[in-house]
Amino acid sequence: MSLTSLAQQLSALSAAERRAVLADLPPERLAALAKDWRFWARPNQLPPAHDTWRTWLVLAGRGFGKTRTGAEWIRACVTKHPRCRVALVAASYNEAREVMIEGESGLMAIAPDHARPRYEISRRRLLWPSGAQALVYSAEDADGLRGGQHHFAWCDELAKWPNTEAVWMNLQMGLRLGKHPRACVTTTPRPIGLIKKMLVAERTIVARGRMHDNLAALPADFVLSLERAYAGTRMGRQEIDGDFIEDIEGALFSRALMDACHVDSVPELMRVVVAVDPPVSHSATADACGIVAAGIAADGHVYVLADASLQGASPEHWARVAVDVAARVGADRIVAEVNNGGDLVGSVLRAQNAVLPLKLVRASRGKVARAEPVAALYERGHVHHARAFSALEDELCGLQIGGGYAGATRSPDRADALVWAVTELALGALAAVPQLRSL
Repeated sequence: MSLTSLAQQLSALSAAERRAVLADLPPERLAALAKDWRFWARPNQLPPAHDTWRTWLVLAGRGFGKTRTGAEWIRACVTKHPRCRVALVAASYNEAREVMIEGESGLMAIAPDHARPRYEISRRRLLWPSGAQALVYSAEDADGLRGGQHHFAWCDELAKWPNTEAVWMNLQMGLRLGKHPRACVTTTPRPIGLIKKMLVAERTIVARGRMHDNLAALPADFVLSLERAYAGTRMGRQEIDGDFIEDIEGALFSRALMDACHVDSVPELMRVVVAVDPPVSHSATADACGIVAAGIAADGHVYVLADASLQGASPEHWARVAVDVAARVGADRIVAEVNNGGDLVGSVLRAQNAVLPLKLVRASRGKVARAEPVAALYERGHVHHARAFSALEDELCGLQIGGGYAGATRSPDRADALVWAVTELALGALAAVPQLRSL
């Protein structure tokens, strides 16, 4: 009896019958069966059976098993095509190594002993005993894919890639070896432009999944903690249930606006500031401390350079982070809101750097009202993001015309810090925001 037929027969048995058969198997057969993905995989983790597709888009929540799905597909590809060339693309080289290659569900962990690939770190490639090889690429370097040719590609967490469109285009240009070159994309669903295009593409097959599809393989405490924190929220629908959520009704900032503002390079800047929106407290459940750096070029265009916002930090911690960011981006001023914290805000920032100029501002209007003139600058194409800032952009898209907020977080603190930065750089007196004092 072949292993494939054994796996098929076991799948058709009841739990009691399956246990009886497994109890009689010799250890080597049990070990081989443990590596048979066709036996363990759920239907939505298996690729389409036909050969007419080019992109298999797996949109699923956290804990679904996206990494295992992608890794097993690549294992099947290199087994069937022993001399093939594969592209592994992640948001960064580190994520490719830590998740796709060396992770618990990565390519090295799932491979049987006789077919385990060797990772050449210096050359960023995997080599299988059969001669197949996989080259590792980072979405931070879109041009790194130029010139490469591949039979297959596995793209992980595409929704968080920087330079998304450019990386995908270069990958597609090189996906041209063999009779059926194709890509598997495993990602948490986010309504970015590229994923929207994939969903309607003629040769894209879409698989969807939820965290609850894989409960048997997940720690109960992990599931419970996520459900308590996010069940019923927009974030929970996206990150747990794998729902594809587009613009909310009456959003001040659209997802299309966010996609359009990304740029590949930043020109010379005349001024750079770091804006801080401090939290009321520093408990783990408190609002985040928004810390955003931005600069303005000679033509009046603003470039968002960094989002270093953090949660649960003490005043001394977030002040140190803000000052460190200012040093890293060459900021000439920190702008900090004092509605929450008063004199303490200025004191903790000065304690970290007594020389760096500091402007303390007090908000007299709500967050959305202050964001409206900034949104107008985005619509005119005057504000750009140096890369994709997913958490920040999610908050911006949660701001609603009229004053509401329907984002994934309790409060749009990152977005508020961005508004202060853009206001300081590009709006100035036009924003009519009273300043408490400027030092």
